[in-house]
Amino acid sequence: MKLKRFLSIPILGVFLLLGFVYHITIFIFIEDWIGLQSSSGSLNALIFTFLTAFSIFSFSVCVLTDPGQVPPSYAPDVEQSGISDEETKRKSVPSKICDRCATYKPPRAHHCRVCRRCVLRMDHHCLWVNNCVGYWNYKAFFMLIFYATIGSIYSTIIVITCTFQKDWDFNGHIPLKVTCGVMMSALSLTLGTLFGWHIYLIIHNMTTIEYYEGIRAAWMAKKSGHNYRHQFDLNAYKNITLVLGPNMLKWWCPTAVSHLKDGLTFPVIRDNS
Repeated sequence: MKLKRFLSIPILGVFLLLGFVYHITIFIFIEDWIGLQSSSGSLNALIFTFLTAFSIFSFSVCVLTDPGQVPPSYAPDVEQSGISDEETKRKSVPSKICDRCATYKPPRAHHCRVCRRCVLRMDHHCLWVNNCVGYWNYKAFFMLIFYATIGSIYSTIIVITCTFQKDWDFNGHIPLKVTCGVMMSALSLTLGTLFGWHIYLIIHNMTTIEYYEGIRAAWMAKKSGHNYRHQFDLNAYKNITLVLGPNMLKWWCPTAVSHLKDGLTFPVIRDNS
């Protein structure tokens, strides 16, 4: 049962962290700074509640959604026609045989040693969601770090603003406002770095695994006097729509994945060589 994935210490830790940040932001800093009964206090509380709710929703979708399993009947099509348009075409990307599964795996699929199976367009196995991040739940993962980053920055601004505008006496102990300010700043920096990293990956239509594979491929190409380019890197806008979808209004919803196909074939750059 998928709900059993929530029975994990790291996931419990995530929920505890979310609850702690929500509590101190709403019921300590906003309440003691401008009051929840004021119009500005209610507005700030509403905005932060919205960000927290969407973070939890995206997190849950990422945990519960299967990242994508290779069909048992999958076999590479050796007679792909290579239909092309002005920018891209689908050409035969060599399929490999998984040493552990002893079956063919599609392009961009990798074997997860934790899940013990091949995962479509695998990015990485994430301990914090107790699941692989792959073809079907990558958007939910990206929206999770998006909402979490915006929420943590928003909380940090509230904490720091409250710190400078309200003088609290803690009887010689380390001030709570300073401790919370440092904690939220560190959390915002961590999430912001992760968010920026995945923006880079999306713009270049890469997974984390493909990025590190590309470093070696680029070195090998340079060594042999050739230029290397990631074969799935079409253009920035096309790459973004392949992950988030063509409708910008649906970008913000982690479950809006109707644009995804089977995860077995992917458009590649035109081979001009």
